[in-house]
Amino acid sequence: MTDLLKKAIALYHDLLDDEMARASDELLQEQQQRRGLFFGTRPLCTVLRPRFLTHEQYRFLQRAISTVMPAFAKMQTIALRDADFRAQFMLADWEERLVRAPMPYRASSPTARMDAFFVPETGELKFTEYNAETPAGISYNDALSDIMFALPIMRKFERRYEVRPLPGKHHVLHALNESYRQWGGRERMRICILDWKDVPTYSEFLQFEQYFKEQGYECVIADPRECEYRDGKFYAYPAHDSGPPLQANVIYKRVLITELISRGGMDHPVVRAVNDQAVCMVNPFHCKILHRKTSFAVISDEANSELFTEDELQAIERFIPWTRVVAERFTVYRGQRVDLLPFVAQNREQFVLKPADEYGGKGIVLGWTVTQDEWERALQEALTNPTIVQQRVTVPGEPYPSYADGHTQIMDRMLDTNPYIWYGEYASSCLTRLSTAALLNVTAGGGSTVPTFVIEER
Repeated sequence: MTDLLKKAIALYHDLLDDEMARASDELLQEQQQRRGLFFGTRPLCTVLRPRFLTHEQYRFLQRAISTVMPAFAKMQTIALRDADFRAQFMLADWEERLVRAPMPYRASSPTARMDAFFVPETGELKFTEYNAETPAGISYNDALSDIMFALPIMRKFERRYEVRPLPGKHHVLHALNESYRQWGGRERMRICILDWKDVPTYSEFLQFEQYFKEQGYECVIADPRECEYRDGKFYAYPAHDSGPPLQANVIYKRVLITELISRGGMDHPVVRAVNDQAVCMVNPFHCKILHRKTSFAVISDEANSELFTEDELQAIERFIPWTRVVAERFTVYRGQRVDLLPFVAQNREQFVLKPADEYGGKGIVLGWTVTQDEWERALQEALTNPTIVQQRVTVPGEPYPSYADGHTQIMDRMLDTNPYIWYGEYASSCLTRLSTAALLNVTAGGGSTVPTFVIEER
C-alpha cells in the first residue's frame, strides 16, 4: 500500500470515533433502506469506508485493461469466423447456433466487467474472470457513492483529501444508444430491462428504470415470461405494475442467456425477435464466447501464442493467470512441459477449479481449502463438464471499519478490484467487493460492496 493510501486510511479511521461511527452507520442503513440497496434481504454495504485508489493506481488499472483487451477482441474475431478455433471455448450446441448469426454491431460486449485482484504493495494485478455478458452492480455502485459522500465522516475527511467518484450508469446509457445506432435504429430508444422478477438484484433494475426515464426514454422492466413477439414487433409487459406493454426496440439484457434458453427454449419470443432483428439486444448472444471462463484458457495457452503480437503476449503474461481447460494433455507451465492432470493433482494448493459457465462462485473449488481426496475427486468430475484450472493469485486485504455493539470495529477484509469495460476497449468505473471468506462474490461470508473513489491529498 502506498504512503498516500496508508495516510488516508489512517486519517479516516482516526476521525471515526464511536459517535461519528454511530451517526454514519445510521445514515448508511437508512439510505440503503430508502433506495433498495439490498441483495435479496441483505444490505449491500456493511462497512463505513469506501475503497480508495490513488490517481496513479486507477490509471495503472485502466492501462492494464487497454493492453489486454486487444487480445480478447482478436480471439472473438477469429472465433466468429473459424469454427475449429471456436471449439476451444467449448460452447454448448445451442450457443453454437446463436453465435453463427451475424454480429448486430461492432462490440460483442458493449458493457462488461473484468474481475481482478490488485496488490498495491507489489503492483501485482491479475484478471481472473471476464463478465462479458451481464455485468451487475453499476447502478448500485453509483447509489453507494452518493450515500458515502453524505456520511458525516466524509465531511471531515474531505477537508484533507480530494475525493472523486467513478460513476457508471451514464456509460450504460451510452452503450445502449451506440449499439442501437450501429444496429440500425433510427427512432428514439424504447428500453426493456429484461430479467426474472424474482432475482435478488431486482432493485437495481428499478434504479435503471428511473434513470432512463429521467433521461427521457420510455422504459419498462419485464420478466422474460411476460414478453411477446408478434407481427414483427417485440412487446414487453411491465413486471411490477399492470400497465400496457411497451413496444421495445432495445433490450437491456440482464437475464443470463443460459437461463433464458433453459427456461424458455430456442423458440422464446426474445430469441426469435433478436434473430429476426426486430429488437436490438445489449449484450448480444455473441458475448457468450468470451464470457465463458474457457476464454482465459484460450488466451493463455501456448498453443495459441502465434495469434498475438509481442505486446499482447507480454500483457497476457503479466495480467492473465496461467489457465487451462481440464483435460488429459501435456502443456507448458513456467517454461516446463507437464502432464496436466497429474501435475495439477500434485499441486492443489496452487490452483483453482472453475466451471466454464457459472456465476456467483458456484462450483468453484479452491485447492488450498480442500483435502487431497476432495481435490482429486473434483478433478475427475471436471473431466465430465467444461472446467478450467487456474493458477492461484494473491488476494489482498485492507482494514475496514464498521459499527457494532456501540463501538467502531476495524477488521481486515479481503477485496477484489473489478473495473467496468465499455465496447471491449477501455475501463471506467470500478466495483469493489469485500469478504472475510476466501471466495469473493456477492454472497460471500462477511461480504460487502463498497464504492471506489480516487483520492489525492489537498
